[in-house]
Amino acid sequence: MKIDLTDTTSSKINKALVQGRRAIGTPAVGMVLTLVIVTDEENAYDSLKAANDASREHPSRTLVVIKRAARSPRDRTSSRLDAEVRVGVEAGTGETVVLRLYGEVIDHAQSVVLPLLLPDAPVVVWWPVNAPLDPANDPLGALAQRRVTDTYAAEHPIEELTARAAAYHPGDTDLAWTRITPWRSMLAAALDQISCKVQSVQVDGEEFNPSCELLAMWLADRLGVPVKRALSPGPGLTGVRMETDCGPIVLDRADGSLATLHIEGQPNRAVALKRRETAELIAEELRRLDPDDTYEAALKYGVERLGEPSGPVTEAGREKDAAEAPEAKKAPAKKAPAKKAAAK
Repeated sequence: MKIDLTDTTSSKINKALVQGRRAIGTPAVGMVLTLVIVTDEENAYDSLKAANDASREHPSRTLVVIKRAARSPRDRTSSRLDAEVRVGVEAGTGETVVLRLYGEVIDHAQSVVLPLLLPDAPVVVWWPVNAPLDPANDPLGALAQRRVTDTYAAEHPIEELTARAAAYHPGDTDLAWTRITPWRSMLAAALDQISCKVQSVQVDGEEFNPSCELLAMWLADRLGVPVKRALSPGPGLTGVRMETDCGPIVLDRADGSLATLHIEGQPNRAVALKRRETAELIAEELRRLDPDDTYEAALKYGVERLGEPSGPVTEAGREKDAAEAPEAKKAPAKKAPAKKAAAK
């Protein structure tokens, strides 16, 4: 069921939601969270489709905030809110409200969204594109427990990682980080099968793919060894090579779907490492609403430090790092924590 409202208010939208639920015979609210999507008209359809697919696992009220620029100076001084309320089949397993903001109300989107949040339920804000540099201090981001961005959509993805590290607040996360969860799981499992010491690492991938940098920073932070970032034609991440004192460990994925794991002294294994759709990434992020300390540590390691010589992290070394750079957090170079870090 779809209800269109023109020049409306948050109160009228709430009444339309109740009306829609009653019309389809489900007066009770069964959603577990509120997902706020802040996007533009161009990306609204794909973002909403991904959210609806993810709602099969996480029934939610989805609020899509689209800020429409006025065409004339006179229109910019007036405010208008149009809404499209969807319940039932057209809204997945939850409810969807598409909000189009015009004029001065664009600068006060939080006042429109706040009355529409589910009471006593977590709030997640997702920016598919054009995310603010400091999501936690954004008026909409301040309403949420989790704030999801995607540095892959930024104009300069690698520089964006540095900005994200400087502005990090607990609850921030990045779909570029979510994309490498299977890689981290596979590499941690490979290290658990051997008792060798890792000496160096090389990560291969596309030039402007921040997932490659994040994986390299995670490995450098957890293993305490130099990690080199190398370019490849793609797609996405194509391989990781870890040199150990027992021989190399290589995880290679040339086609974006099937990977080969090589461990010295063991037969090669084919492993499924398919590139995932946005709906799967969002569903993974909605499974956990607590701060991601592993992401924080990898992000704050710093892109500029990749390739630098690095030894095992000791207690004295951590105290020295804390004295020189209080914002940097180092973790011990052990294989067991690497396995724990891989499990999100």
